[in-house]
Amino acid sequence: MRISPKYDVAGGVGDLWNELKRPQPYRWPILAASCVVPGLMLYVFASERWYAEPAAPEIVYITTFAPDRSEEEIIASNLENQERKEARQRLEEARIEKRREMYRALGQATGIDTDKMEAEIAEERAREEAEAQARLEEATGGSVDTSDTQ
Repeated sequence: MRISPKYDVAGGVGDLWNELKRPQPYRWPILAASCVVPGLMLYVFASERWYAEPAAPEIVYITTFAPDRSEEEIIASNLENQERKEARQRLEEARIEKRREMYRALGQATGIDTDKMEAEIAEERAREEAEAQARLEEATGGSVDTSDTQ
Protein backbone atom coordinates (compact mmCIF):
# COMPACT_ATOMS: atom_id res chain seq x y z
CA MET A 1 0.00 0.00 0.00
CA ARG A 2 2.39 2.61 -1.18
CA ILE A 3 1.25 6.19 -1.32
CA SER A 4 3.23 7.20 -4.35
CA PRO A 5 6.03 5.55 -6.28
CA LYS A 6 7.96 8.86 -6.45
CA TYR A 7 8.77 8.95 -2.73
CA ASP A 8 11.03 6.31 -1.28
CA VAL A 9 10.96 6.65 2.50
CA ALA A 10 12.97 3.50 3.04
CA GLY A 11 16.01 5.05 1.36
CA GLY A 12 15.92 8.10 3.64
CA VAL A 13 15.51 5.99 6.78
CA GLY A 14 18.38 3.75 5.64
CA ASP A 15 20.67 6.75 5.12
CA LEU A 16 19.79 8.11 8.58
CA TRP A 17 20.54 4.73 10.15
CA ASN A 18 23.92 4.55 8.40
CA GLU A 19 24.85 8.03 9.70
CA LEU A 20 23.80 7.15 13.23
CA LYS A 21 25.80 3.90 13.20
CA ARG A 22 29.00 5.64 12.14
CA PRO A 23 31.21 6.57 15.08
CA GLN A 24 31.30 10.37 15.09
CA PRO A 25 31.87 12.41 18.25
CA TYR A 26 29.02 14.91 17.57
CA ARG A 27 26.30 12.63 16.23
CA TRP A 28 24.09 12.70 19.36
CA PRO A 29 24.28 16.48 19.96
CA ILE A 30 23.52 17.10 16.28
CA LEU A 31 20.57 14.70 16.44
CA ALA A 32 19.30 16.42 19.62
CA ALA A 33 19.64 19.87 18.05
CA SER A 34 17.89 18.62 14.93
CA CYS A 35 14.96 17.43 17.04
CA VAL A 36 14.84 20.49 19.31
CA VAL A 37 14.29 23.05 16.54
CA PRO A 38 11.14 21.43 15.05
CA GLY A 39 9.99 20.52 18.57
CA LEU A 40 10.17 24.17 19.67
CA MET A 41 8.31 25.27 16.57
CA LEU A 42 5.59 22.69 17.19
CA TYR A 43 5.38 23.77 20.85
CA VAL A 44 5.02 27.45 19.95
CA PHE A 45 2.30 26.83 17.38
CA ALA A 46 0.50 24.19 19.44
CA SER A 47 0.40 26.38 22.55
CA GLU A 48 -1.05 29.38 20.73
CA ARG A 49 -4.60 30.03 21.90
CA TRP A 50 -7.37 31.28 19.68
CA TYR A 51 -10.60 32.22 21.36
CA ALA A 52 -13.71 32.55 19.29
CA GLU A 53 -15.74 35.68 19.81
CA PRO A 54 -18.83 35.06 21.88
CA ALA A 55 -22.04 34.74 20.00
CA ALA A 56 -24.18 37.84 19.92
CA PRO A 57 -26.95 37.59 22.50
CA GLU A 58 -30.42 36.96 21.24
CA ILE A 59 -32.77 39.62 22.55
CA VAL A 60 -36.22 38.47 23.49
CA TYR A 61 -38.73 41.15 24.33
CA ILE A 62 -41.39 40.20 26.83
CA THR A 63 -44.59 42.01 26.14
CA THR A 64 -47.34 41.92 28.73
CA PHE A 65 -49.42 44.73 27.33
CA ALA A 66 -51.01 44.99 23.94
CA PRO A 67 -49.00 47.44 21.84
CA ASP A 68 -52.14 49.07 20.45
CA ARG A 69 -53.72 50.02 23.81
CA SER A 70 -55.59 53.28 23.97
CA GLU A 71 -54.91 56.04 26.49
CA GLU A 72 -58.14 55.19 28.35
CA GLU A 73 -57.11 51.53 28.69
CA ILE A 74 -53.73 52.57 30.05
CA ILE A 75 -55.32 54.89 32.62
CA ALA A 76 -57.85 52.22 33.66
CA SER A 77 -55.04 49.67 34.06
CA ASN A 78 -53.00 52.10 36.16
CA LEU A 79 -55.98 52.85 38.40
CA GLU A 80 -56.69 49.15 38.87
CA ASN A 81 -53.06 48.49 39.76
CA GLN A 82 -53.07 51.39 42.21
CA GLU A 83 -56.18 49.99 43.93
CA ARG A 84 -54.51 46.58 44.27
CA LYS A 85 -51.38 48.21 45.66
CA GLU A 86 -53.38 50.18 48.24
CA ALA A 87 -55.31 47.03 49.24
CA ARG A 88 -52.04 45.16 49.80
CA GLN A 89 -50.75 48.11 51.83
CA ARG A 90 -53.89 48.10 54.00
CA LEU A 91 -53.49 44.35 54.59
CA GLU A 92 -49.85 44.80 55.56
CA GLU A 93 -50.72 47.63 57.95
CA ALA A 94 -53.46 45.47 59.53
CA ARG A 95 -50.95 42.62 60.02
CA ILE A 96 -48.46 44.99 61.61
CA GLU A 97 -51.12 46.43 63.92
CA LYS A 98 -52.26 42.93 64.93
CA ARG A 99 -48.67 42.01 65.71
CA ARG A 100 -48.30 45.17 67.81
CA GLU A 101 -51.45 44.28 69.75
CA MET A 102 -50.04 40.82 70.44
CA TYR A 103 -46.78 42.33 71.71
CA ARG A 104 -48.73 44.84 73.85
CA ALA A 105 -50.71 41.99 75.42
CA LEU A 106 -47.51 40.03 76.02
CA GLY A 107 -45.81 43.07 77.53
CA GLN A 108 -48.74 43.80 79.84
CA ALA A 109 -48.88 40.15 80.91
CA THR A 110 -45.19 40.23 81.83
CA GLY A 111 -45.39 43.59 83.60
CA ILE A 112 -43.63 45.77 81.00
CA ASP A 113 -44.75 49.39 80.51
CA THR A 114 -45.76 49.17 76.85
CA ASP A 115 -47.05 52.75 76.61
CA LYS A 116 -43.63 54.10 77.60
CA MET A 117 -41.90 51.79 75.11
CA GLU A 118 -44.25 52.85 72.29
CA ALA A 119 -43.58 56.53 73.09
CA GLU A 120 -39.81 55.88 72.96
CA ILE A 121 -40.14 54.01 69.67
CA ALA A 122 -42.27 56.80 68.13
CA GLU A 123 -39.77 59.41 69.32
CA GLU A 124 -36.85 57.44 67.87
CA ARG A 125 -38.70 56.92 64.57
CA ALA A 126 -39.46 60.66 64.33
CA ARG A 127 -35.82 61.50 65.05
CA GLU A 128 -34.61 59.06 62.33
CA GLU A 129 -37.05 60.53 59.81
CA ALA A 130 -35.90 64.07 60.67
CA GLU A 131 -32.25 63.04 60.24
CA ALA A 132 -33.03 61.41 56.90
CA GLN A 133 -34.91 64.53 55.76
CA ALA A 134 -31.99 66.73 56.86
CA ARG A 135 -29.49 64.56 54.97
CA LEU A 136 -31.71 64.66 51.90
CA GLU A 137 -32.05 68.43 52.03
CA GLU A 138 -28.31 68.82 52.57
CA ALA A 139 -27.53 66.59 49.61
CA THR A 140 -29.99 68.35 47.30
CA GLY A 141 -29.62 71.87 48.58
CA GLY A 142 -33.09 71.92 50.13
CA SER A 143 -34.92 71.55 46.82
CA VAL A 144 -36.79 68.33 47.60
CA ASP A 145 -40.49 68.30 48.39
CA THR A 146 -41.45 65.04 50.13
CA SER A 147 -44.93 66.07 51.26
CA ASP A 148 -46.67 63.92 48.61
CA THR A 149 -44.58 60.77 49.06
CA GLN A 150 -46.78 59.30 51.80
